[in-house]
Amino acid sequence: MNRRSTFRTLLARAMVALWFATGGVNAAPPPATDSIYQLDLALTNQRGAEATLAAWRGKPVIVTMFYTACQFVCPRIVETIKLTQARLATPLPVLMVTLDPARDDSAALAAMAEERHLDPKRWTLAHTDPRNVRKLAAALGIQYRELASGEFNHSSVILLLDGEGRIVARTTTLGEVDAGFVKATQMVK
Repeated sequence: MNRRSTFRTLLARAMVALWFATGGVNAAPPPATDSIYQLDLALTNQRGAEATLAAWRGKPVIVTMFYTACQFVCPRIVETIKLTQARLATPLPVLMVTLDPARDDSAALAAMAEERHLDPKRWTLAHTDPRNVRKLAAALGIQYRELASGEFNHSSVILLLDGEGRIVARTTTLGEVDAGFVKATQMVK
């Protein structure tokens, strides 16, 4: 079994486990798919507009999770995505979902987008409720935990989704462009 099919199997198992853990016993099981768009979660962006996760269906998208109060890793994630976008023939949409919905409301997300000069036509910074943060993080393979200080320990991962919401590439490279990730963007539909 290759790494991709191993990941898909683990993702499917995690989604089923999450379904049971969140009280889905009396509901139909989730479809056997590896698309994160199967998650029924609403997001609110930096402009206060609401959309479902599936609103990104039909086009490749770069996805990650972060929080605005982060002083080290999250700014590097943003800069790495900017560097990656600069290497692409056509920049891709970016979806960044906060790990800290208690503090990262639309106003906080808008302030970060402005501070970091993120084009709102390409970059969506979003928040959702804590339960959905946990679901999305599990589906993306991002681990996190809140510390007593209010900071978060979290995986520093940038992911590429295809038009159907399947993870086709991931990188943990920060501060420079991952050539393999860029190559994957050229092959995804």
